[in-house]
This record gives sequence, C-alpha cells and structure tokens, in this order.
Amino acid sequence: MLDLPESIKSKLAVLPTNPGVYRYFDKDGTLIYVGKAKNLKRRVSSYFNKEQTGKTRLLVSKIADLEYSIVDSESEALLLENTMIKQYKPRFNILLKDDKTYPWICVKNEPFPRIFLTRKKVNDGSDYFGPYPSVRTAHILLDLLGQAYQMRSCRTPLTVVNIEKGKYKVCLDYHIHKCCGPCEGYVSQDDYRSMVTEIKEIIRGNLQSVLRDLKNQMMDYASRLEFEKAQVIKEKYDLLENYRSHSTVVSTTIHDVEVFSFIDDNDSFYVNYMKVVDGAVIQSHSFEMQRQLDETADDLLLLAITDLRQQFGHHASEIIVPIKLDYSIDNVEFTIPKRGDKLKLLDLSRRNAAQYKIDLEKQRSLVDPERHQKRVLKELMDALHLPVFPEVIECFDNSNFQGDYPVAGMVQFVNGKPNKSGYRHFDIKTVVGPDDYASMKEVVRRRYSRLVAESQRLPDLIITDGGKGQMEVVRQVIQDELQLEIPIVGLAKDDRHRTNELLYGFPPQVVGLKVNSDLFRLLTHIQDEVHRFAITHHRKKFEKGFMHSELADIKGVGKKTAEKLLLELKSVKCIKEATEEQLTAVVGPAKAKIVFGYFHKQ
Repeated sequence: MLDLPESIKSKLAVLPTNPGVYRYFDKDGTLIYVGKAKNLKRRVSSYFNKEQTGKTRLLVSKIADLEYSIVDSESEALLLENTMIKQYKPRFNILLKDDKTYPWICVKNEPFPRIFLTRKKVNDGSDYFGPYPSVRTAHILLDLLGQAYQMRSCRTPLTVVNIEKGKYKVCLDYHIHKCCGPCEGYVSQDDYRSMVTEIKEIIRGNLQSVLRDLKNQMMDYASRLEFEKAQVIKEKYDLLENYRSHSTVVSTTIHDVEVFSFIDDNDSFYVNYMKVVDGAVIQSHSFEMQRQLDETADDLLLLAITDLRQQFGHHASEIIVPIKLDYSIDNVEFTIPKRGDKLKLLDLSRRNAAQYKIDLEKQRSLVDPERHQKRVLKELMDALHLPVFPEVIECFDNSNFQGDYPVAGMVQFVNGKPNKSGYRHFDIKTVVGPDDYASMKEVVRRRYSRLVAESQRLPDLIITDGGKGQMEVVRQVIQDELQLEIPIVGLAKDDRHRTNELLYGFPPQVVGLKVNSDLFRLLTHIQDEVHRFAITHHRKKFEKGFMHSELADIKGVGKKTAEKLLLELKSVKCIKEATEEQLTAVVGPAKAKIVFGYFHKQ
C-alpha cells in the first residue's frame, strides 16, 4: 500500500462492502472526484493498493481525505453518482452537457393547453417532452401537430368561466383554420383535452394506437353518414400516416426499447442514443465524452445511460447495448443482440455514432486545425506504440537520372505540418551508379551524424519512401553506426505507384490503416512532399549539369534540342556514340547534322 495519511488508512480499514458512492477531497477540502462502486471496500482500496498510471496517479497524489455513502442497490449508486457530479462538478470527473442547452416540447398546464418549444423546464405541472438534439427535429414535429390539430397558440389566459361570459374573441388563426376557437366556445374543454391526449401520444411515439383510434372514429362517422366529419378525421389520419411512413422503421415487433452504442477513440468516447417506439426511431442523439482518468468503456457507457435516461425522461424496460455491463439498473434488462432486428438497430446506432465522430473531426479540422493534426499524430503514436509523441517527423527520398547526378531530399513535418525551413537536399558524393540503398545510407549518415555533433534536436520518427530494404539500410546507420533510438517506418507503394502499406518494426510488419482515414492522408502527403522536393532538386541539377555540359557549347543547339536528346538517349556519352540517323529521328536532320558534326569533327 502507498504511503497514506492516517485519516485515509483508518477509513480504508473500516470501509463496508455495500454498493455506494465515494468522494475524494484534496488538502483544501475541495471535492475532486466522485465514483460509484458495487463493493465500496474493494473499489476504493484498489486506488491505493497498486501503482497507478497517467491521470489516475495524479488524482491519487492529490487525495487528502475521502467520504462515502452506502445505498441499497447498484442502480441507486449510479443515480447518486450522476447527481453529485452535476451538482459539484469535480475536477477529475467527466462532465456531461447540461440538458438546458437542448429544446423541449412543452404542453402547458392550462385549462386549454398550449404546445410550444422551450429551452427552460419549469416545475409548474406542465408536461415536457425531449430534450431534442436539434431545433429542426422538434419543429418538424410541431408543424405536423399544427396541421393535424388546430391548437391555440395565443397567450390569452383562457378560463371556462370567462369563455361562458363571452369575454374573448377569436383571432386570425381561427379564420385561417390554425385554431379551433376555444376562446368563443367553438370547442368544448373535454374535446380540446382529448386532442391534447392524442398529441401527447404522438410526441411519445405511440402513433400506432392514435392511428387505430382515428380509424375507428372515421369508420364510426361514415357508418352514421356523417361524411364531413369522417373527411376531417381522414385528413388527420393521412397526415400522421405519412409522417410515420417517413420515420425510420426498424421492426414492428420492437415496441419500446432504448439503444446505446459507442465508438471508442482513445481519449474521446462517442455515444449514440436511440429511442424506439412501435418499431420506429423517434429520437436519436449523439455526443462526445472525454476521458478524465483511465475509465473503461463500460464505465463511460453506464454514465451516459444514467445521464440520458434522466435527461430524456425515458424508462424503457429493455436497453440494447454492444457490450456486457458490470452494473445493473432496477427493472431494466440489458440485451446484447447477436442477430435479427435488434442487431440491425444496434448497427444503425453505431453508424450514427461513427458519423457523428467524422462530422465533429471535420468541424475541428476547420476551426482548430492544430488540434486536429495532433489528434491524427496521436493516432499514429498509438498505432505504432511509439515511445514519444511524433512531434517532429523526417522523411527521405532518392532521385537520379539513369544513375547520373544522384540526389536525395528530406522533408520535415512538425506537429503534422510541413516545416519548410527544416527541408534539406543532398548531392550524393560517395556513390557511383544507381544504388538507392548506398545513397540512402550516405544521406542518413550525413544528416544525423551532423545533428549529433552539433547537439541539435533529433526527430521523433523517420520515414523512408520505400519498403523493407530502405528501412534496413536506415536502421543500420541509425542503430548500428550512430547508436541512436529513433523509430523508423517505411511507406511502400503498389505496382501502380500508389501508397498502400505502412511498415514498422524489425523485421518490418504491415500496420493496417484505412485508406480513407486522416492518418493515411497525412502519411501520403508526407510521401508526396518528399518526392516532389527530391524531384525538384534533381531537375535543377539536371539543368545545371546536363544542360550546361558539352551540349551547351555546340553552336546552333539550344536548350530544347538538348532536352530532347538527353530524354531520348539518356546521357551525353550515348549522344556522342549515336549515328546521324538516330539523332535525326530525335531532333530532325538539320540539328542532327550539327550535333553529329560537332562530336565527329576529327
């Protein structure tokens, strides 16, 4: 056990094994963490009985006192933990979004209730439905209700007594058929409240029962030959049926369930929540949670389930989840589907979570590109299990022309962005002929022996534009000759010269990457950039070397003629040895005669 204050040791010794909630305080008495436990003694003691890592170690180092509360069940522990986190907002806890940021549909507690959108919940006996993750979703539903039911929207404080006394007059809404006119008694309070009851069922997603009742009413009016009333009901029925047909219907056999899925991306945890009633998804909401400590996936998912069920006011007896959860909730059955409609529903939820993650990352890449790039580099660090964050990456590439004038280029990326001042090009000095491996060894040796000699910063990662062979020659220089510990990766291309593999380790192993991922795009960008840089330097050298060779001294032979000859015949030596007919095929008879005459004048 760690070296602990006596006050904590004494409390640890008497901790009960009941389920409950524990609270940690720092030396100033500030609450810094709230947690739940099925077994308080085992859970709390685990913080102090073993060496912690990362942020959990920081939390333990700041604990000066602890308190706990026992409860009757795991479900109560979940609820109490959630309530305390929202109330005290401890530093080391995950804080979920406040429900006040979302709109609600309110059915006002009035003699003739109004139905409207609000962001404030008032404890006045009114019914609130939601919250809705987007205002647009709520407005679509309100527009439907406005078409199907002529509910009043005015703020007039209607009472039955004053209506009977004739104190109110109908407004324009009545004349354009947007209100049924309760202010002048055109609809009774009982009939009005019947409409409100139907509306509540529609908002809850119970369309099937409402449609069934409307159909019965329509048939009843028709049987009594009251066709005008039957037509009014039919129009309402058609509106609601059309709305249902455009809803996401999963299966009519799934009546009342909640679905939770997630995408776990290291520090970020993306959750999607769906409410399904009578086989249709009536609510879908996605959000992001940021890990504060070393929370497991089921810890985060349980926190999300507890919070959203409180926010949305839904209490289905069945919750579909992708993993087994350690805790139980009273009167709730957790289902992990293996096949059928429930698995399809879980897949739909997971796709929503994945899409939310993609959309959020795109927004951040536009608003905060630096944060986005660091996230991508963190993904690279995790994929390769690098010892340090790859802040500085250097990548090499060779370029030559049939072995003549070989050069190499190196680009440097800092925090995922090109650092042009760190780019370097090299003229190969010790290698004769087209030997890419020897050229790479020379360049890498020159680069890093100089950095070591001048005590300059070394890169966190080296990338070679090539496969296993290139990686091995770089390793020989870095590890065997210079005794440096710099991770080395290789970017291999397919037969169509497209990047298709990331290699790492010795012997090199293929690291799986999605070709449409941000990380793959970054690596491809680095590879393309070093290739461009090396080729650009080689072309300059080509012009300076070849173009200003013996060809430049031939009177009547210009730059374009020299280019054609070199591109076709590859070298000055080959041009010298070519026949006049071969030269004519490249640059025509006049220029060929001049060139041939120059080299064969003796």
